[in-house]
Amino acid sequence: MQYNPHDYQKYVIEYIEKHPVSAVFLDMGLGKTSITLTAINNLLFDYFAVRKVLVIAPLRVAKNTWSTEINKWDHLNDLKYSIVVGTPAERKNALKADADIYIINRENIPWLTEYMGAAFDFDMVLIDELSSFKNFQAKRFKALMKVRPRVKRIVGLTGTPSSNGLMDLFAEFKLLDMGERLGRFIGQYRNTYFMPDKRNGQVIFSYKPLPGAEDMIYRKISDITISMKAADHLKMPKLVTSDYEVTLSEKEQRKYKELKDNMVLQLSDDEITAANAASLSNKLCQMANGAIYDDDKAVIHVHDRKLDALEDIIESMNGKPVLVAYWFKHDYDRIADRLKTLSIPFEKLDTPGSIEKWNNGKIPVALIHPASAGHGLNLQDGGSALVWFGLTWSLELYQQTNARLYRQGQNSDTVVIMHIAAKGTIDEQILKALKKKDSTQSALIDAVKAEIGGTVK
Repeated sequence: MQYNPHDYQKYVIEYIEKHPVSAVFLDMGLGKTSITLTAINNLLFDYFAVRKVLVIAPLRVAKNTWSTEINKWDHLNDLKYSIVVGTPAERKNALKADADIYIINRENIPWLTEYMGAAFDFDMVLIDELSSFKNFQAKRFKALMKVRPRVKRIVGLTGTPSSNGLMDLFAEFKLLDMGERLGRFIGQYRNTYFMPDKRNGQVIFSYKPLPGAEDMIYRKISDITISMKAADHLKMPKLVTSDYEVTLSEKEQRKYKELKDNMVLQLSDDEITAANAASLSNKLCQMANGAIYDDDKAVIHVHDRKLDALEDIIESMNGKPVLVAYWFKHDYDRIADRLKTLSIPFEKLDTPGSIEKWNNGKIPVALIHPASAGHGLNLQDGGSALVWFGLTWSLELYQQTNARLYRQGQNSDTVVIMHIAAKGTIDEQILKALKKKDSTQSALIDAVKAEIGGTVK
């Protein structure tokens, strides 16, 4: 297929070519894979600026998306690639292959740097989903930092650079410029741009940006960063979001409160930290959805309000395909049981075959887990309605899942995203945080405190 880039794509291609270090923040659907491959192709064969390229991506994207994109476009025919995934033996053989681009999943970066050692000779590295390197303590980050000085060119791609707040940017940009702009040490970064937020005595649980810090950070990184929104450059469908509120009965509310109170009692008078806030939030989310795991992993039924709402929504769609996002395994099991009872055909979207069936319009109801609905997955051909049965704190997963339908190429003029939310539960706090684009640790802790009647400072 002939590649005819849009003007904005030409701009980004040239930007990558001219900047040895670049952060490319592109919305889903803007074609970042074809853009970066074109730039790599030019750098390899037109400018002779690089010789050997390493692409780091999520596993499924590493296995399928990049190779598919290379094979798709005529101008990339000369690019030779090798996919470095699988067993250690398969990975070693892939590294021995004669190729221009070596594509590896991010989990294998520690293995790669250890295996290659001093022989690590990639002069260009491209990170597909830079946000997956936001933890400066992670093994993948430390491993890549060890070899970073040997890399002449590096590109960081993502649509969600700071899904959990500005603190994420430290590690991402240290990997890109080795600390030149935001500092080499996290302590230095915190002291410069943040102040303590949630704390208990001397123990600080979270930080918040100082006044004006956001603008200061953006100015610091602006010379190597380009950012584009899909709505500014593409003909996007209209996006309609709505909340389908369900109300628990008095008996169900008592059950919710009882289980909630029993869990809180275990915390005694201790301060709510990120760790126990996440645990408590997890349990409260389960209860809001209608069931909860006990200590023995048995499922305790709480209510069917969300299942009833989902049934109503599916019926109101009058046969139009519906994509349903669930979070917990018992959510999936309960939804599946309800759909079987209603004799409504459904499938879980977790294989290439099921995804193809959905896109061909052969699945009326598809169930998907947000963690598997990420980068490189196109579902826009199969439908235009997404229902969130259970919500997630992760702004990145939330946006990525929505973008499976709300993207360029969507056949419908309108994409509908519905959230089924249980009134008087933690659902309300999660929705508020997502709508504020503030899905942070602080928001989670505040929500848990609010749920248990604590004081939020």
